[in-house]
Amino acid sequence: MADSNTFRDSIATVDKQGKRNWIFAQQPKGRWYNIRSVLSIFYFSVFFSLPFISINGRPLFLLNVVEGKFILFGAIFWPQDFFIFGLAMLAFILFVVLFTMAFGRLFCGWMCPQTIFMEMLFRRIEYWIEGDAAAQKLLAKQPWTANKIIRKTSKHLVFYALSFLIANIFLAYIISAKSLGKIIASPLSEHTGGFIAILIFSGVFYGVFAFMREQICTIVCPYGRLQGVLLDKNSILVAYDYKRGEPRGKYRKDDSRAIGDCIDCAQCVKVCPTGIDIRNGTQLECVNCTACIDACDHMMDKTGRPRGLIRYASENGIAQNAPIRFTPRLRIYTGILILLLGSIIFMLTSRKPVSGTIIRTTGMLYQERGQDSISNLYRIKLINKTTQEIPLVLKLEEEPGHVEVIGKSHITVKAEGQGEGTFFIVVPKTALHNRKSTLYIGLYEGDKRIAVMRTTFLGPIQ
Repeated sequence: MADSNTFRDSIATVDKQGKRNWIFAQQPKGRWYNIRSVLSIFYFSVFFSLPFISINGRPLFLLNVVEGKFILFGAIFWPQDFFIFGLAMLAFILFVVLFTMAFGRLFCGWMCPQTIFMEMLFRRIEYWIEGDAAAQKLLAKQPWTANKIIRKTSKHLVFYALSFLIANIFLAYIISAKSLGKIIASPLSEHTGGFIAILIFSGVFYGVFAFMREQICTIVCPYGRLQGVLLDKNSILVAYDYKRGEPRGKYRKDDSRAIGDCIDCAQCVKVCPTGIDIRNGTQLECVNCTACIDACDHMMDKTGRPRGLIRYASENGIAQNAPIRFTPRLRIYTGILILLLGSIIFMLTSRKPVSGTIIRTTGMLYQERGQDSISNLYRIKLINKTTQEIPLVLKLEEEPGHVEVIGKSHITVKAEGQGEGTFFIVVPKTALHNRKSTLYIGLYEGDKRIAVMRTTFLGPIQ
C-alpha cells in the first residue's frame, strides 16, 4: 500500500487550489461490467415501466405526497397508516447499517440510481458522441471548432432530453401515469405551474448527470461518509491485495527482480469514475463499481499473472491471504437482515382493508333503555383501502348487547374513499360491572369479519 496518507486529506476530484478535477474515465470492459450491464437493463425496464402497470385499475406503485396517498405493489396506504411507514423506515435504516457493516458499499455500485444512470446510460452516451476517455480529453483542450460545438451541443441536448424524460417518469410515480397523460394531452395554459416544475426538475437531473456527476457520491450523498464508521476489517469491499502486489514494478519479460504482481500500469485509476487509486486502500470516493477489478484482471491476463489482485475481499482477508468466508459474523448479520425484510413485508401485507376511528359522542352520558338496558351514542369514520365499495355491518363482539345504526342497517364505504355513520351500542345492565368498560365492534362484510375496533362504554356508577 502507499506509504503516504496524503491522499486522504482531500477528495480525488479537487486539486490543491480547490478547483474541480474533471474525471475522464475509460470505459470498463470485463466480466463484472457485463453483469452490471445486464442488471442495468433490468433496472431501466422496471423504472420506466412501473408507473404504467396497474392492478384492478390501481397503479402498482404510487407516491402521491400531495394527497397523502401511497400505493406499494397494489396496496394502498393513507396517512392513518404512517406508523407502518415509520416502523418500516426504522427497520430500513437498521438494514442499511447492517448491510454496510457486512457487505460494504455494495449498494452504491450495483443498485444506486445515481450510479446506474450515470455509468450505464449517460456516460455511455458520452462515449458514443465524444469518444473514449482520450478523445474526450483532447476534445476538452481543443478550441471551439465546428466539430467541438456539434459534439458538445449534441451531447447536452441528449442529456437534457433524457433528464426531461426522467423528470416526467418521476412525476408519474407521484400523480400516476393516467394523470400525467391527461396533463400532456391538455393545453399548456391549463398546467403552466406544473410544466415549470417539470422544467426545474429536468434541470436538476441534467445538472446532476452533466456536471455534478461523481460529486453527488463524494460531497452530497451522506451514505459515503457513513461508511467510515460502519466498515470494519471484516467488511467485504473492493480491495487491492497489497501483500501480493507490492513492491510494484513495471512489467518486463523474463524479469528476475523480486517485485510484486502490480505492474504499476495505473489502469485501475484510469477506469475509476471517481478518480481514486484503489491501491491506496479503502477511500470515501470508492463506490464499489468493480471497474478497477475488470481493468486489473485484464492486465493480469496479458502478463500471465493470476486474476484477483484487485477483488472483493475484507481487510483481514487480504492481511491473512484468505478467501471470502461466510463467517459467523456475516451469518448473524445476514440472518438479522432476513428477519428485518420479513418484518417489513409482514407490516405492509398484514394491514386490514378497512380502518377508521370510533368516537363516543362527547358531552353525553349514557341513556337508559327501558328497565334493563343502557346505551351510548357513537360516531364512526371509516377508510376503504380497496378498489371495491364495501357495505359494512357493525356487530358487538364477545359481549351481550347489540348495535343500532341510525337511519340505516349498514354503513357503505366507497372504493378508496371514506364512510361515516352514527350508532348506538345497547348493553344489558347486568353485563356492566364497572363505570367504564372496553367493548369491541366487529366490521362485517356479509358473514366475513374484516376488522375489529375498540371503544369504551360508559355506564352508571356501580
